[in-house]
Amino acid sequence: MNANLSFDFTVNKENNTIHVKREFAADVSLVWDAYTKSEILDQWWAPKPWKAKTKRMDFRNGGHWLYAMVGPNGEEHWAIANYSDILPQKKFTGLDAFSDAEGNVNKDMPQSTWHATFTAKGDHTLVELSIAYADLAQLEATISMGFKEGLGMAMENLDALLPQLKH
Repeated sequence: MNANLSFDFTVNKENNTIHVKREFAADVSLVWDAYTKSEILDQWWAPKPWKAKTKRMDFRNGGHWLYAMVGPNGEEHWAIANYSDILPQKKFTGLDAFSDAEGNVNKDMPQSTWHATFTAKGDHTLVELSIAYADLAQLEATISMGFKEGLGMAMENLDALLPQLKH
């Protein structure tokens, strides 16, 4: 990661949230597309050597993204995000959960609500993620699965991809 780009990952166990601030060296329209278009998400969302694979994406209020994290040996871990409160190039909310390949939520795994905001800062974009869990156990389970490290690696993938996406 470029040392000049901000990155902050804060866990608040009192209110069961994770707050992430991450700056990218690209304009807001490009970073927005990277978070909201499956053909771009599939190129960066998973930490290497894993890959993201979209089965279905309908980015609109009431729509969803059904995707798998595919491991180096072909193993698949499915997840679904249900979208709401979309304000293009500004913010969106997603209910995120582990699922099966058909999008049926696995209620034994953590679920969270993501509030993503995108702020233009000249030729950079600040993405802020506020991720809320229903209880501390779900928050701690997510952290123990390596969420911070995996998200950080995925965001580094996006850093590398953004120059290739610029028009």
